Amino acid sequence: MEHTRDEPEDALWSRLRLIEGQPLDTRADAYGAVHDELVKRLESAPRGDAATGTR
Repeated sequence: MEHTRDEPEDALWSRLRLIEGQPLDTRADAYGAVHDELVKRLESAPRGDAATGTR
């Protein structure tokens, strides 16, 4: 599967690289924000077979 630069994974990697260049206290807050955002996305995703652990 070929990925393009516009895919969400690339945006996340770019964001993580940016966070890594920040001072430690700022980095911790930024990682916390990423975590909170990802939790919200997961919780708002439609529940199907993945919710039961099957594919």
